[in-house]
Amino acid sequence: MSVILNEIRRATYLDSIVLMRISRQIASLPGVEEAGLILGTPANKDLLREAGILGPGGDAAEAGDLILALRARDEATGEAAVAEAKRLLDHPGASGAPASIGSPRTIRAAVKAMPAANLALISVPGHFAVAEARKALGLGLHVMIFSDNVPIEEEVALKREARDRGLLVMGPDCGTAIVGGAPLAFANVVPRGDIGIIGASGTGIQEVSCLIARAGRGISHAIGTGARDLNADVGAITTLMAIDALDANTVTRHVVLISKPPATSVAKLVLDRVARSPKPFTICFLGAEDLPLPANARAASTLKAAAETCLGQSVTTGQAKPQPLRPDRGKLVRGLFAGGTFCAEAQIVFQRARLAVASNAAVPGASPLADAKGAHVMIDLGADEFTRGRPHPMIEPTVRDGPLNAAFADPAVGVILLDVVLGYGAHPDPARHVAGVLAGRGGPLVVATVTGTDSDPQRRTAQVRTLVEAGAIVAESNADAAAIAIGAIGETA
Repeated sequence: MSVILNEIRRATYLDSIVLMRISRQIASLPGVEEAGLILGTPANKDLLREAGILGPGGDAAEAGDLILALRARDEATGEAAVAEAKRLLDHPGASGAPASIGSPRTIRAAVKAMPAANLALISVPGHFAVAEARKALGLGLHVMIFSDNVPIEEEVALKREARDRGLLVMGPDCGTAIVGGAPLAFANVVPRGDIGIIGASGTGIQEVSCLIARAGRGISHAIGTGARDLNADVGAITTLMAIDALDANTVTRHVVLISKPPATSVAKLVLDRVARSPKPFTICFLGAEDLPLPANARAASTLKAAAETCLGQSVTTGQAKPQPLRPDRGKLVRGLFAGGTFCAEAQIVFQRARLAVASNAAVPGASPLADAKGAHVMIDLGADEFTRGRPHPMIEPTVRDGPLNAAFADPAVGVILLDVVLGYGAHPDPARHVAGVLAGRGGPLVVATVTGTDSDPQRRTAQVRTLVEAGAIVAESNADAAAIAIGAIGETA
């Protein structure tokens, strides 16, 4: 009979990515059915409870405590797994992640160690993120909040406070930024240049910046705003401040603005501010192409189009061609995305081809997944229902294995769409993992896109080669991949 074991480490903090990697190593041990390493906040304990690995010991943890929880096939296996987890926690570098020994333990200590720093990146559980951000603002730092699960009313209050101080808050849930050439969080290594990006979407910033880089141009700054900045409650506080900053930046000659459709009142506010800028803008509000734009702005319906509009040239070279479906397969397309914006963009391409799509990503006109039988399906595997208590698929590609195997097993699926996202923070070799799942299998065509550059740690050309050798069709952009999938099933994009 399976056993559940919990241990608590009082007042212990390690970076969430370190904890995810250790969790993955423990969960992969023989006889371990599930494992988690997580701080003892009420929300996190709910995650462990839902996973069936929270015992009375773990339930007694306080918010600042670290819970080690696992379920194993028997007591001896569980005890051995606990011992290995303790070893990895005592020596975090052994998990493949950099150890934090010797690093400052507070923001104030970090400022003392780096007095020239002007930005703090906050990556702690959402329960603690606002307090840490306020400390950073009080020390005169701009703030990037990678953390999510921050109540929207706290986001509004924090951004208003920062605005009053003349400081920028990127986030919460800000996955990507490039400031002065430095890639932050999930970001890619791209050249410096004269194009600025403001994005409520992390993968949207990544795709556009990488397409620009591969076309031989560069980025001045890419400012993430957080996914909710263009909500009516927040009122585009960070977006408007970012426009001010890029207006004042003499290097920036063109600005790209990326978001899912904003609230109507907020869209007017933002576009009125754009109209007062002396610089040209590309506006990519995915799913809302018909907004009236000022004279200095042009609309882009996809991320690829956003890159092409600001560049004034095509970003597609040597595009892959559709291939015929295998005769034993149906004509449905299954999209399995690590990036939520890629999922939304693929839906838009399908909708423009008058094809019905079901998805768990919120795009106007999309059908709910409950009605997905017999339909093309696009799934955002980075959404909360897939990542609660588990690593994001950009960090851990095994998150996609279950849905990918299910797509191969479904004879109605003729094409599988995948995104592979590179850069700092992402898995060190995601294409190799995907290729291992594809190896030796017939069935659906696999159409993939690789977002990244050859300056990234994973090297884009090497990742593309790995996927092609495994039998995948690799497109130049996510929008192109969707168009290739549509062509493969005999439709036109």
